[in-house]
Amino acid sequence: MAQENTAFSPGTEEPPRRRGRQRYVEKDGRCNVQQGNVRETYRYLTDLFTTLVDLQWRLSLLFFVLAYALTWLFFGAIWWLIAYGRGDLEHLEDTAWTPCVNNLNGFVAAFLFSIETETTIGYGHRVITDQCPEGIVLLLLQAILGSMVNAFMVGCMFVKISQPNKRAATLVFSSHAVVSLRDGRLCLMFRVGDLRSSHIVEASIRAKLIRSRQTLEGEFIPLHQTDLSVGFDTGDDRLFLVSPLVISHEIDAASPFWEASRRALERDDFEIVVILEGMVEATGMTCQARSSYLVDEVLWGHRFTSVLTLEDGFYEVDYASFHETFEVPTPSCSARELAEAAARLDAHLYWSIPSRLDEKVEEEGAGEGPGEEAEEEAGEGAGGGAGVDKEQNGCLPPPESESKV
Repeated sequence: MAQENTAFSPGTEEPPRRRGRQRYVEKDGRCNVQQGNVRETYRYLTDLFTTLVDLQWRLSLLFFVLAYALTWLFFGAIWWLIAYGRGDLEHLEDTAWTPCVNNLNGFVAAFLFSIETETTIGYGHRVITDQCPEGIVLLLLQAILGSMVNAFMVGCMFVKISQPNKRAATLVFSSHAVVSLRDGRLCLMFRVGDLRSSHIVEASIRAKLIRSRQTLEGEFIPLHQTDLSVGFDTGDDRLFLVSPLVISHEIDAASPFWEASRRALERDDFEIVVILEGMVEATGMTCQARSSYLVDEVLWGHRFTSVLTLEDGFYEVDYASFHETFEVPTPSCSARELAEAAARLDAHLYWSIPSRLDEKVEEEGAGEGPGEEAEEEAGEGAGGGAGVDKEQNGCLPPPESESKV
């Protein structure tokens, strides 16, 4: 890709390649975590509905078919046992005999009658008679249990089909994150976009820093999660995701990257997980899309290429350049060092400008003419003019002068 070729500014050496870090979250949002040695497997059965929904499609279809086939076979066997116990199978040619189910002459016929009963097909060839109380009870029981099986399995399939997981596939994240200046401050940025014309309602964005750390007591936390502020305090994390947006994390004193320079960032080992949530406009269901960025996928001194252009009466988004970045002048120091340098510069300007004005006033007063009167006038002009100029340039008089006045 183009952004991979311009990952480092000219004149700098590319850092040595390191062994690839195992991702906590894949680029497509899948989490690389597997549950092992789970001994309390009965907990999955206590929430059977969610368990069936979470199964893979081939297993879900298998359970769907088995649920109906086994209930049909089960009740078909009971219908056959009733017919066999009453002697209906021995009086098939006896027209004076009233069977429990008309035209039930074997197990296959009992199985077909079970299917007709549970699915309410009702062909009319096989029908229950009023001389079989046990058959009436079984008919009621199968009708009730059949409705429950239909509601459970159809509900599972409906939820599985309507899951918004595939909607998340049309929510895209930039392949790289970038670090550059925004309004004089270092910011970590990445881009999100929605490929569909139907929008995500109430969209919000979050970011997590996944990095190992050791506490003061010596405890090692392998996958410690730290929040990266992307505008929670200001409301910038609530997105109107109509066109691609660049999400910015300002590296301030509360940021974990406050003391990270370019070199330190390249030697670090971390993963940034970004999470986009919202409701699907078409279905109203909650959708979540995830992605992540490793250290090698964070480009220092880059900015995203603009993808939005104004056409004749509408805005057009060019997703061909969605992942493209370009280099911009960016200091290699940390955000803390940059803030300290800016503070020193502001302090130098604050004190140097009034002192230069004082020198200028003294020079003007001294140049009015020779003699004692000129010197006195120059002295008065230097003292009075300096005080006025200081006040006009934001330099307040000392507290002693104020008390004397």
